[in-house]
Amino acid sequence: MASPIRFIMVGGFLGAGKTTLLSRFAHHFQSQGKHVCVVTNDQAAGLVDTELLRSQGLSVNEVAGSCFCCNFHGLTDAMESFEKVQRPDVILAEPVGSCTDLVATIALPLMERLGEKFIQSPYAVVLKPSHGLKILTGGEGRGFSEKAEYIFRKQLEESELILINRIDELSDQQQSLLRTCIEEQYPGRPIIAISAKTGENIESLLEALAAEPAARERLMEVDYDVYAEGEAELGWLNATVKMTADESVSLDEVAVAIVDLLRDKLEQVDAEPAHLKVLCSSNSAVGVANLVSSDTPTMLSVASDAGSKSLTLLINARVAIAPETLQEIVEKCVAQVSEQFRLTSAIDSIESFRPGRPVPTYRTKF
Repeated sequence: MASPIRFIMVGGFLGAGKTTLLSRFAHHFQSQGKHVCVVTNDQAAGLVDTELLRSQGLSVNEVAGSCFCCNFHGLTDAMESFEKVQRPDVILAEPVGSCTDLVATIALPLMERLGEKFIQSPYAVVLKPSHGLKILTGGEGRGFSEKAEYIFRKQLEESELILINRIDELSDQQQSLLRTCIEEQYPGRPIIAISAKTGENIESLLEALAAEPAARERLMEVDYDVYAEGEAELGWLNATVKMTADESVSLDEVAVAIVDLLRDKLEQVDAEPAHLKVLCSSNSAVGVANLVSSDTPTMLSVASDAGSKSLTLLINARVAIAPETLQEIVEKCVAQVSEQFRLTSAIDSIESFRPGRPVPTYRTKF
């Protein structure tokens, strides 16, 4: 009988750094000779995370059109399809960043139905410092409504392990403040401060994930009306844009330029970004720029150091604004960047909407 597959699901709010962390996990397990597969998740097709992980040589399946909890069989089908090629030793799963209640709707139903096939790690939630500092301290400044913050807090409440990410960007005082807030507001949960970007403390995290979860004897209560309203406050946009030029242009510069433009225009209409991510690719070269809040700068998270006359942009935007307005802003920014770099551009696909009410396929009850 084959050994059970290690199933590691990592949650956290939009822009927390889950994809970077899972990439680091994947390469760690590969270095041990293990076959690793990843399942990504989004409310629509055209996810930057999927293409980024594939560009790194990873085997990735995407569950698009709904969250894991509302498409449980989509998740299990995605995992089963890996085995048709090569049975994984480890499956990494990244749920939508605006989702919560995943222990009751994914972790437990998975064990009830396919328990002998998998060994689960403790459910880790990545804390996003830029919004976490505001929400957990009651700080001022642009942010989200109480209903959207409800999702952020519920993610921490159901966690079995809390990861304070981006410590390479935080002062010692900020790290200490976050840890104190978590210990006071969500006591009893192990806390590990990490940098998915630099790899700091990743070995300690992997050691914690090698254990099995403690007995899950009670589940948190979730008000699905508040949850749904909080999700629906975000405008959601995925777009694919083809660009051509007479002379080679820098993939990284184009990616950064469009995120900078989006940031400025969202600032003008007082709209808080939950996450903006732009992947600019050409052949095998990939550059990624992102923005995780109004208070943080545009980051070139993946540098291609490449140029080309033919580019493809994937744009993922999750912003506290009407989706129709978000689409108008994105289209204007694409046109402006095209003019700036003397590019001819065509939007292949664009989809903007508000997420629908979450209706789990299964929800375990005790």
